[in-house]
Amino acid sequence: MKSKSKKPDTLLAHAGRDPARNFGVVNPPVYHASTIIHQTVAELEKAQKNRYGIDQVVYGRYGTPTTFALEQAVAALEGGARAIAFGSGAAACFASILAFVKTGDHVLVTDSVYGPVRGFCNGFLARFGVETTFYNPTIGEGITALIRPNTRVIYLESPGSLTFEMQDTPAIAKLAKTRGIKTVFDNTWAAPLYCKPLALGCDVEVIAGTKYIVGHSDAMMGLVVADEENFLKVREAATLMGNHAAPDDCYLALRGLRTAGVRLRQHRATALELASWLAKRREVGRVLYPALPGDPGHHLWKRDFTGASGLFGFVLKPDTSKRAVDAMLDGMELFGMGFSWGGFESLLVPVYPQHLRTAVVWQEGLTLRVHAGLEDLDDLIADLDAGFKRLNAAA
Repeated sequence: MKSKSKKPDTLLAHAGRDPARNFGVVNPPVYHASTIIHQTVAELEKAQKNRYGIDQVVYGRYGTPTTFALEQAVAALEGGARAIAFGSGAAACFASILAFVKTGDHVLVTDSVYGPVRGFCNGFLARFGVETTFYNPTIGEGITALIRPNTRVIYLESPGSLTFEMQDTPAIAKLAKTRGIKTVFDNTWAAPLYCKPLALGCDVEVIAGTKYIVGHSDAMMGLVVADEENFLKVREAATLMGNHAAPDDCYLALRGLRTAGVRLRQHRATALELASWLAKRREVGRVLYPALPGDPGHHLWKRDFTGASGLFGFVLKPDTSKRAVDAMLDGMELFGMGFSWGGFESLLVPVYPQHLRTAVVWQEGLTLRVHAGLEDLDDLIADLDAGFKRLNAAA
């Protein structure tokens, strides 16, 4: 990249590209590879010594120039030394924990964590003798009371992708550093343009690139960003598990990355308008969106984040029946019902945090999660308004 600017929009446009090395082609081409031919015994032996395929095309599973282009771009954007591309966001989450634990260790995980991470901790890690304690996401410095001599990782997600509580990340990261505990931060909600967890003191950043980086609901992608020391640990875990991203998916992620800045500005603007509109509806108990001034975590969001994404939730009034919610959702025209988020299309799905929480009981009413897409705002509001009419008619 010729420009030395560190501003996000410039990095999004230029990081990870080198047209001069690719016949002037603007975008890095897709390199499909398994076997890599080495011209001399010395080159072959050098490749054999490079156990994790770092800075060298060694074998297709470790990455191709397409992979490295994405990793370089994301590392530059996030201010980390290096990045690693995985086949899914979940794979990136799991490797970031496995990199630092062994049998007999203990990890602390936020109670608002992405569901598959909870399942991984309660299932896979438990089978291999690693114990997990889930903590109240608003605990802040109070997490000290939960730290044990064998605690190796604190896993944060702020805000949580179902209930949207904010965490005091700098306070937790500072406490962890004094005790030699690694902090892993799931930064998917922030796109990851709007939060820099490494700058807040965390050791490892995880991003489900499937969401806003890919941005078009058509590829799976996970990314980890870290400094040199922690990168090597996560890279080792990724390599030993054979969990690297495919070149076609890396290409799609690179393509999505170039427009992430402008897309996110639209997602954010629409989400703020929808959240404010929903907050005034008589059917809604409260809106879950830290970018709103009335949100309990707004002060932390304002301190640690530079913007908000298009994902938020709202809780319906306690007397709302599931039958009424089903009537609302079944007739939506623009809001689809589907897992994941971050694409150009708006989504509206029921979520059930009460089935996942263990540290803090979720006692709110029926909860819906919204992803604000790129459609016209007035059309989205009209779709929601018609949905509420169906909800009220079925009540």
